[in-house]
Amino acid sequence: MRVAMIGTGYVGLVSGACFADFGHEVTCVDKDAGKIERLGQGEIPIFEPGLDDLVERNVRAGRLSFTLDGASAIRGADVVFIAVGTPTRRGDGHADLSYVYAAAEEIADLIEGFTVVVTKSTVPVGTGDEVEAIIRQRRPDAEFAVVSNPEFLREGAAIEDFKRPDRVVIGTDDARARAVMGELYRPLSLNEFPVVYTSRRTSELIKYAGNAFLAMKITFINEMADLCEKVGADVQQVARGIGLDKRIGAKFLHPGPGYGGSCFPKDTLALVRTAQKHDSPVRLIETTVAVNDARKKSMAGRVIEALGGSAAGKTVAVLGLTFKPNTDDMRDSPSLDLVPMLQAAGASIQAHDPEGMNEARKVLGDLDYRDDPYGAIAGADCVVILTEWDQFRALDLSRVRLLLNRPVVVDLRNVYRPEEMARHGFDYFSIGRGEA
Repeated sequence: MRVAMIGTGYVGLVSGACFADFGHEVTCVDKDAGKIERLGQGEIPIFEPGLDDLVERNVRAGRLSFTLDGASAIRGADVVFIAVGTPTRRGDGHADLSYVYAAAEEIADLIEGFTVVVTKSTVPVGTGDEVEAIIRQRRPDAEFAVVSNPEFLREGAAIEDFKRPDRVVIGTDDARARAVMGELYRPLSLNEFPVVYTSRRTSELIKYAGNAFLAMKITFINEMADLCEKVGADVQQVARGIGLDKRIGAKFLHPGPGYGGSCFPKDTLALVRTAQKHDSPVRLIETTVAVNDARKKSMAGRVIEALGGSAAGKTVAVLGLTFKPNTDDMRDSPSLDLVPMLQAAGASIQAHDPEGMNEARKVLGDLDYRDDPYGAIAGADCVVILTEWDQFRALDLSRVRLLLNRPVVVDLRNVYRPEEMARHGFDYFSIGRGEA
């Protein structure tokens, strides 16, 4: 099948490369000339494990290409995906749909024959109706159907998620569109994955509801961690004890400094705004948003407390800047709150992240970036483990102890065992392990 993918961001690039790997002919379109030029030269603008090899293989096979020319990609395409950004709109918290609507206008002028237009971007309920209206108004004669097909890709594991999904959600009441989407995803049929066919509005809400539930689960275990510290319990054992209940499950029950990234912060806020617009408030999600924002801001206080109540004149080694491992994504990362607050308290920051330092420079400025974790630790008064990269899970603790001015470790991801850190002579602070 011939596929046009409008947008070469995280979702568009991963989806386009995976569809090409299925054997479809995919053209990815973007208005950023520099990005298209870099992609044409084999440079991948984001870090995602395995994506560079996947793109290179399919470009070489002639199934994947990149262009600024939307007309050449959209004309004659069987399926056109809208995979542009929907960032939080300034001022009111709603999703900014201007890029989606602009793509719909472009698509309307170019489609030929029956075309399935798919919203892959995360959009509020009713967006598909508006996309359909835009196209219908500009092209009353056009044969098309608008489908919702939300993505469920985890950064750092996106290719695996695309090729071995928990489910594929397809929102349409159009029989022809349903057949086209079934053929598009047919290469996955050997995996016997569930396909959930729904109405378009239901599909749009599934995406928001799923992300909101996971964000709520993270926030729940973070609040349990705080309670554990007060009552002398171990949150990791609590998480295991409840996670073994199949009705609850163990995933997303890992305490930490609060969720970040490109999805949970903006999608929970957008869902709150959608619910308010329709006079159906979602109090649990409103609280989740507020608690998570407060938690990220509170982490600097934990570090200052570990330093004896003052960070003035102290050097803090921050290990990990991205919101999670295996990505270079800095969007809404806890580091964006922690680092400036420590600096405002008088601390100097020495930082290392395996993949995120180029992106960090754009938003955190000129910190003292170091090439490896030991370089960041050298001469510091405290180490903060902020992102649980594999490289930080097996540090040479004897070497760390020698490099530090003071033996203080603040582990915001519970990477290490308290008894092990005590053996090496550290003042060790973690999350929700009151018994320690």
